[in-house]
Amino acid sequence: MKKALVLCLSFVLLITVKAQLVAKPKCETFEVDILDGKVNGLKPNARYDDIKAKLPCFTAAEAEGTTAKCGASVFYQDRDIYFYTDRDYIEIKEKFKGKLSIPLLGAPRNGLFKWLGNPKLKDENWDAFQMAYGLLVLHYNKANKVNLIQFTTKGPDTLSLCE
Repeated sequence: MKKALVLCLSFVLLITVKAQLVAKPKCETFEVDILDGKVNGLKPNARYDDIKAKLPCFTAAEAEGTTAKCGASVFYQDRDIYFYTDRDYIEIKEKFKGKLSIPLLGAPRNGLFKWLGNPKLKDENWDAFQMAYGLLVLHYNKANKVNLIQFTTKGPDTLSLCE
């Protein structure tokens, strides 16, 4: 009986010893420079390890060389921003928590000319703008307001978005 009691107490003690508080890595505010194509100084073609080092509070990541559908990526789902490192583009969705240099999310489609000029490519649900760094693609909801931002260092011929 004594051995069983000692064994149970040892087991409980072992469980509590392993339980530790681990602080979640902190990230600074995400600042997106639309005209320069950067997030906190990182371009869409930044290396996987550089993104994770500079912004350590990611919620999910797919390492380089994996067979993941979209290739290597670093996600910040709680902030609604996603880095696709194999495809060299960044995606910002409508619940983005951070600062945009140009308030594009929720902006009406017909009000973008003052910031971006005419689009290089147009479709029913998106426009693509030629930028100094590559391409800016804006997607629109049914009310014709921006609900998704994608930007890349690639051109329209080489861009491969993850569906």
